[in-house]
Amino acid sequence: MTKTLARSSAEETLLDAAERLLVDVGYGGITTRRLAEAAGVNHGLVHYYFGSNENLLVRALERFTERMIERQRALYAVDEPFVEKWRTAMRYLVSEDVRYQKIWMELSALSWNDEGLRERLARVNGEWRAVLLDAFEQPHRELGIAMPLDALVSLVITFNLGVIVERLGGIETGHRELLDWIDQWISR
Repeated sequence: MTKTLARSSAEETLLDAAERLLVDVGYGGITTRRLAEAAGVNHGLVHYYFGSNENLLVRALERFTERMIERQRALYAVDEPFVEKWRTAMRYLVSEDVRYQKIWMELSALSWNDEGLRERLARVNGEWRAVLLDAFEQPHRELGIAMPLDALVSLVITFNLGVIVERLGGIETGHRELLDWIDQWISR
């Protein structure tokens, strides 16, 4: 195995382990040794490849986000009514993307006291906003939504975060009813 291939494999293994640990034990339960053990590599490789646990964890989020954004772009590029795309996106939100949501929220809380991390998470958020700006431009116009497109995207992101925070806390009260109401409004 070449040195570059070995490095790439070790980095990917560490990133996979970081994703699992963020979901299973949260940031507070992650140490360098625990990351290395979960990845099956020497603990020195965490700092050698990533510089710190935090850099590794944020890189895991960035990698996960890249996959999710590809999926969302593909979803919104399909030639079908917007309401169907919305339904699929809401299915992702409430049942399929829990791992990503946990990782996002774990690192968001960490970023509140770390300006460098906050800047990296803001870039990730910017990527999501760009996807939604593209996706909502036509329905914004067709549905006659009387607010600026940027405001609509902020509303959708804030809505999603509210659902995520409540669901991570075990609260689902009213979510189905709200999603049903939005579905009916979009379908009108």
